[in-house]
Amino acid sequence: MESISESQPTNSTNPAQHSIILAGATGNLGQRIAHELRKQGANVTVLIRRGSNDQAISALRQQGVSVVEVDFSNATSLAQACQGGTCVVSALSGLREVIVESQTRLLKAAIDAAVPRFIPSDYCIDYRSLPKGKNRNLDLRRTFNERLDKAPIGATSILNGMFTDLLTGQAPVILFKLNQIMYWGNADQLMDFTTLQNTAEFTAAAALDTSTPRYLRIAGQVASIRDVQEAAQKATGEKFSLLRLGGLGVLNTMIKAMRTVSPQPNEVFPPWQGMQYLRDMLGGAPKLDSLDNNRYPDIQWTPIWAVLANR
Repeated sequence: MESISESQPTNSTNPAQHSIILAGATGNLGQRIAHELRKQGANVTVLIRRGSNDQAISALRQQGVSVVEVDFSNATSLAQACQGGTCVVSALSGLREVIVESQTRLLKAAIDAAVPRFIPSDYCIDYRSLPKGKNRNLDLRRTFNERLDKAPIGATSILNGMFTDLLTGQAPVILFKLNQIMYWGNADQLMDFTTLQNTAEFTAAAALDTSTPRYLRIAGQVASIRDVQEAAQKATGEKFSLLRLGGLGVLNTMIKAMRTVSPQPNEVFPPWQGMQYLRDMLGGAPKLDSLDNNRYPDIQWTPIWAVLANR
């Protein structure tokens, strides 16, 4: 059973004295992080690439966010864009060119600009507990964090399990039309789920917290497949049954077959990648043993059933 950490933040300055540099702000999570930072009164500068989502940029500007167009391959201009920042937050999404290479350039820019803190784009299960080569997207995060660990800058990774929002369709677990919960392995294995919104709230608070440790771990709800079944029933008022498709070995075989038939190497989240993530969660290795949910007590954690009820 997970425990709740009693670690408390140290933030002696007013949020308005913080200048947060945010990359990846046009994505779903990034937009939410920007909104939460502004809600707390922080100064926010978002770094965007040329050709980014105009609608998202307009929404950011309406919130009082400063928007700077940057070329991630230009080290000088990237460092200039980070000048005066108190923390660089990355919400970038992509494959190696983004998660490893672009983030490395962003990290170097933060160091060159004397920014004291860096939050990488992790927001996932604990990849450190998994062997290399088992999960492509998590391997990319591991590679970048190996570089981050060697850098002369304060770093904090936020681990949140799976985004609860994915259970409404993108994650192949709840079959709403059939009233079934599909799974492999053990229906009692505990897993960590956190909504995008809660992750954004926590990340914003961490960006304004000057005493964050190397890793912070959160879960909006710790739940087994049986708990997901109960949540679906509570959300819909209907009965759901469990559908076990075999052990984790069966899922491994399915992943290999899917990757052979439809490799989609340039897709960030091809079907087999989602299956890898689910397999790792159902295996239990990346389960977070202690949680930092109490670090920022104003956050109201959203349970699984509430997400499913609003799908």
